[in-house]
Amino acid sequence: MNLLDPHSLLASLGALGVFLVLFAETGLLVGFFLPGDSLLFTAGLLCATASTSAVHLSLTTVLPAAVAGALLGAQTGFWIGSTVGPRLLDRPDRPRLGQAIERARHALDRYGTGKALVLARFIPLVRTVMNPLAGTVGVSTRTFTAWQVLGGTVWTVGVTVAGYLLGSSVPNVDHYLLPIVAVIVILSLVPVLLEIRRSRRPTAARSHSADGTGS
Repeated sequence: MNLLDPHSLLASLGALGVFLVLFAETGLLVGFFLPGDSLLFTAGLLCATASTSAVHLSLTTVLPAAVAGALLGAQTGFWIGSTVGPRLLDRPDRPRLGQAIERARHALDRYGTGKALVLARFIPLVRTVMNPLAGTVGVSTRTFTAWQVLGGTVWTVGVTVAGYLLGSSVPNVDHYLLPIVAVIVILSLVPVLLEIRRSRRPTAARSHSADGTGS
């Protein structure tokens, strides 16, 4: 089983794999590398395959597992953040997490708690750190719970159903499953690459400014 390969993970663990991955990705900082978006979309595709396929999942099982994993994970991350505090997020040995934390802080300042919590669900890395960050900065439990339930439900159900609808509209989707999953994985990496590129721009600008000053 390959944790980074949605098809391999789902073939091995099924709906339980969906629950575990989403719980780890949204509740534990160690899960920032896990494939949340691509896993949900692939699970939706596999729900649309024939029951005789090598890998077939049930939408009525996957959706509750996805929602439960995302909501319980977020609540756990919030509790950890409110308990451990800044020590949890101060990790100079993990620069990518540090960059994600800065993006999450910016989102909280720019959009406010509710909108930031919902939008963070759709941004890899940021959705991993937003929950403990909310706990660290003192967002109330009631406010956090209300918005994270909304965001988590829309994210998990929306992406999974999108995969299911695509699979249902493509005849014999089983034959094209691996290429489709490959495209999904690549697309899911685009937001991560954009975040990395965006985070490097200020550094490059500072370096250029320093060179200009020095000359």
